[in-house]
Amino acid sequence: MYTIALIGCGRISFKHIEGFVDNVSTLKLVAICDVMRDRAEEKEREYKRSVPSANISIYTDYQEMLTEQKPDIVTIATESGKHKAIALDCFDAGSHVICEKPMALSTEDADAMIVAAKKSGCKLTVCFQNRYNPPILRVRNAIDSGRFGRMLHGMIQIRWNRSESYYAEAPWRGTWDQDGGTLMNQCTHGIDLLQWMMGENAVRVQAQTRRYMRPIEAEDFGAAIVEFGNGAVGLIEGSANVFPTNLNETLSVFGEKGSAVVGGLAVNRIDTWRFADRISPEDTEEEILKLNERDPPTVYGFGHTPFFKDFVEAIELDHEPVVSGERGRKAMEIILAIYKSQKTGRPVDLPCDFSTSEMKGYFDK
Repeated sequence: MYTIALIGCGRISFKHIEGFVDNVSTLKLVAICDVMRDRAEEKEREYKRSVPSANISIYTDYQEMLTEQKPDIVTIATESGKHKAIALDCFDAGSHVICEKPMALSTEDADAMIVAAKKSGCKLTVCFQNRYNPPILRVRNAIDSGRFGRMLHGMIQIRWNRSESYYAEAPWRGTWDQDGGTLMNQCTHGIDLLQWMMGENAVRVQAQTRRYMRPIEAEDFGAAIVEFGNGAVGLIEGSANVFPTNLNETLSVFGEKGSAVVGGLAVNRIDTWRFADRISPEDTEEEILKLNERDPPTVYGFGHTPFFKDFVEAIELDHEPVVSGERGRKAMEIILAIYKSQKTGRPVDLPCDFSTSEMKGYFDK
């Protein structure tokens, strides 16, 4: 049994509570921290509806919490711009870290987190829960077994809506210092999936971003072409402006011997499954449809429970989690390269060093 604490009780925190509850046999929630005490207390009530016997301490100062509770694991769900400083303090305290996406807003900060984790002997993972969707795992397994043959191209489409009221709820949203735009916040999950499927070795990015409608500093739309070291090409389309509500998140993957499209609200439904080799009864339309999940009530999907389970197993067996710090960094770097491409008007080669702070004032010219 591992003790775990939550820092940050905003919009996504209910999914972390859900993950704690569903893994209650291995995780014991001992503390919740938020600068607004009433939000932490609400999360305590939320957890206790499923685990009424829990004894949870409430904090408004996470450093005090680390000192008093010494949790085995800390999950960080604060503003993105605060992830690095909190993570470094957690590693100093000897706690493993689960960090919400994006792990940081600069390559420098992400690298500091990775180095600190290794120095402390602690594990670091980034919360890309959609990797655990059954349809996504089926596509990844087909890639690993060679069924696609040579990878040719892929595309991620994130067609969602984030209203003006969404940004008004939390002034840090859409700022360059604490968040970035729709690519960094909403689209990072899909961009992670795209690069995971296409080879995890992005080498060049060319992009266009826009701030069309939303009252924010950063972009509310972005499009990019990503070249991978294996010759494959990835296409990215991401928007927070789709009228009137969230439409879909769709991943398309094409190889010389196979095509797959996973759609639905949050990449949770196989729409296309075509391969040259029909090698298994599992390839029948009936069996494929069994994998498809109902559309989740929110775009956050159903992956947090297996995500937390994987991290506990990584600690127990002392191996890297599926989404290590290095792997969690990859989508962030692609997005930073997109920003740099927009700013410079040129393609950007990876690896690149960049920060969202370098975009300050860009759309205000």
